[in-house]
Amino acid sequence: MKFLLRVFTLFLFVYSTTILGEQDPDIFNKFESKFYTIDGYKINVEVKGTGDPIFFLPGGPGNSHDYMQGNFGHYYKTHTMVFFDFLGRGKSDNAKNVSEYSVENDVELIEKLRKLLKFKKISLVGHSYRTVPAQAYAIKYKNNVDKMVLINGFHSGAMWQANCDSYNRYAKTHFPEKWKKLDSLRALGYVSSDPEFMKVYGSFPTKYIYYHNTKLKQNSPLYKHRSWANDVYVAIIGKDVDFDVFGSMIYQDYRKELKNVKPKTLVVAGRYDGVSTPEFAVQYKKFMPQAKFVMFEQSGHNPYSEEPEKFYQLFTDFINEK
Repeated sequence: MKFLLRVFTLFLFVYSTTILGEQDPDIFNKFESKFYTIDGYKINVEVKGTGDPIFFLPGGPGNSHDYMQGNFGHYYKTHTMVFFDFLGRGKSDNAKNVSEYSVENDVELIEKLRKLLKFKKISLVGHSYRTVPAQAYAIKYKNNVDKMVLINGFHSGAMWQANCDSYNRYAKTHFPEKWKKLDSLRALGYVSSDPEFMKVYGSFPTKYIYYHNTKLKQNSPLYKHRSWANDVYVAIIGKDVDFDVFGSMIYQDYRKELKNVKPKTLVVAGRYDGVSTPEFAVQYKKFMPQAKFVMFEQSGHNPYSEEPEKFYQLFTDFINEK
């Protein structure tokens, strides 16, 4: 799914606004970058608003913060919004060694930033990949989390692998001509991170796996920015990321521990999600029965885009709940 997740960040978001989810076309200019030095690296952090702090964690793991800011930035009117770029992503410094890119280090960056900003407790909103460090953080630092929202996420490396397999089965059965080219490359030893392989794999029509309504696009700032960091993705997921999940991700498995997570949690899924498929998303009902689970019946991987009125009403009610 590596190339597919990169493609996802390139779309510009367009839909009719709603009272609860109104998109501010100037939202990116209302936040200012401030760089904090953490473990010798400059990390881009953008904070605005007052009230209870919410840390927004974008997907990827190669994504920058901007698409989350474009969709949730307007909540600065009621909460302290914290958007930031993880190490090697967006405006933040690159690591000296790619081995520093890991789920575990993403978790620790959240905690170090919480301390730097002097917040006693924080709420976490993770989308896609970043639901993984969000869950790990809530398990390890349970006393530091107020609420958690998991949007179209993954409870384990096994789930990530299963969803890669699901997409590849679909690609193989629907586009056999293209798949034959992939088979030829794999027979020669090429893997997902090889440029030659990426060129063919990236030619598959992919937008449908993110959107049920494929006319929708993501909001993105006009200024030049690094929206995707491929080296981070490969380091965390593995060099054959579209077929064989390895790296730091494959060792993540929260299924046994989710039932003990104390912060109030909202789990969101999309019926037509081709990335975090419903077959596995509904397992949260079993592994995390104390959480509120909501399936968006007309959405893919981005329910805040496809069913904005329903999503923002749910989200607003949840984060304001005492």
